[in-house]
Amino acid sequence: MKMDESQNGTSSVKKSKAPLFISLSFIAALIVSYFFVPQVETFFNQAWNVLTSDDEKRIGSWVGGFGWFGPLLLVLVMIAQMFLLVVPSILLMVVSILAYGPVWGSVIIFASVFAASSVGYLIGSYFGDSIVTHIIGHKSEKKVEGFLDDYGFWAVIVTRINPFLSNDAISFVGGLLRMGYWKFIGATLVGIAPLAIFIAIMGKSTDSLKTGLLWGSLVSLFVFGIYVWWDKRRKSKK
Repeated sequence: MKMDESQNGTSSVKKSKAPLFISLSFIAALIVSYFFVPQVETFFNQAWNVLTSDDEKRIGSWVGGFGWFGPLLLVLVMIAQMFLLVVPSILLMVVSILAYGPVWGSVIIFASVFAASSVGYLIGSYFGDSIVTHIIGHKSEKKVEGFLDDYGFWAVIVTRINPFLSNDAISFVGGLLRMGYWKFIGATLVGIAPLAIFIAIMGKSTDSLKTGLLWGSLVSLFVFGIYVWWDKRRKSKK
C-alpha cells in the first residue's frame, strides 16, 4: 500500500512538472533559433519594431501581410503580451479590426481573448501562488483576489469591459482562486463583447476611438463604483 502511494506521489510530481519542462523547452528553442537562424532573428527584430511602434496602421498592414497566418499570429501575440507587457492588449484588438475588418477582426478578438484568458487561468490554477506573484506582483495579486472574492462573475465582466483595468491579472487570479472555468470564460466573453463591438465600429478613426475608450472606461468605472457602494451599504445593514 505504501509502495502504491509512493508511486502515485512520484507520478503526480512528474506530471506536475511536465508543462513547465515543455514551456522551458519551447522558450529555449526560440532563443537558440534567434541566435543561430538568421531568418528567425530578422523576423523577431522586425516583429518587435513593428509591434512596439504604437502605429496602429503600420501594425495592421504588417499583420495583414501574413494572410491566413496573420490571425494565428495575433492570437499568439495576445498570449505573449501577458508576460512581456510591451504590447497593450487593446492595441492588438484595434490591429485586428484594421487588418481584417469589423466582422473577422471581431472574431479574431474573441479568439485571442479566449486563448489568452484560458492560458492565464490554467497557469494560475496549475502552478499556484508563487508563479502568479512572480508574474503580476504581490500587491496586484492581493488586490485582484479581493475584488474577485467580493464580486466574482461581475468582477470579470467589469475588468474585461474596461481596457484600462488589468485583464491579464484577472485571468491568473481567476485560476488561482479556482473560479469555475466556464463561469470565468463566460464572464470574459460577455465582458469583452461590448469593447469588441465598440472597436469594430470606431476602429477606423483612431482619435474617435481613443476618446470613446476613455469615456467608456470612465462611465463603466462610475457605474460599477455606484454598485460597489450600494453593495457595501447593503451588507453593512445586514
